[in-house]
Amino acid sequence: MINYQLSISTSLYLLFNKFTKFVNLRRVLIFALTIVNCSLIIGCKIYSFTGTTLKDDLKTITIQNVTMGTAGGPANLTLTFTEKLKEYYQRNTSLKLKPNDADLLLESTIVGYELTPVSATSSDKAALNRLTIRIEVRFVNAKYEEENFEKEFSFYQDFPQEQNLSQVESSLVPKIIDQLVLNIFTDTAAQW
Repeated sequence: MINYQLSISTSLYLLFNKFTKFVNLRRVLIFALTIVNCSLIIGCKIYSFTGTTLKDDLKTITIQNVTMGTAGGPANLTLTFTEKLKEYYQRNTSLKLKPNDADLLLESTIVGYELTPVSATSSDKAALNRLTIRIEVRFVNAKYEEENFEKEFSFYQDFPQEQNLSQVESSLVPKIIDQLVLNIFTDTAAQW
């Protein structure tokens, strides 16, 4: 029995050696990696190359206008946030925007626009200031209720103490909004 197993092992070894002489080992590795990648893609929920995991029967989304539930921020903050959300979903999904009665509903309220000192220096002054925007999101999936949630998202940007908020607000706010939109999208349309 042992000799039989050894002869099979030896035969396989010799066959593999002959095979590698005729076929470039690099091609074999590329082929193997391709097979592994394909199985990983197939194995991860429903995958699309836009990064969404939305089911095929979800066709529409209603994105309510973002509301302001706090003081502070630029006058056009809610409008900018709403438009960025709509644009991101349209660009990265096949969902159609619908004013109401859609398969998905997204409601958002800005609940925090805060400026706080961080990173104290030896003279008890702040070396950096932090602008944080917090937004509360309600997501409703009319077809798959187990995916519904209410959640708060927040993101911040730091800036030097030597600058005041009015000097940096126009550059920081778009960065914060972009990251918040990405985080909201990830939790609603790309649930990994």
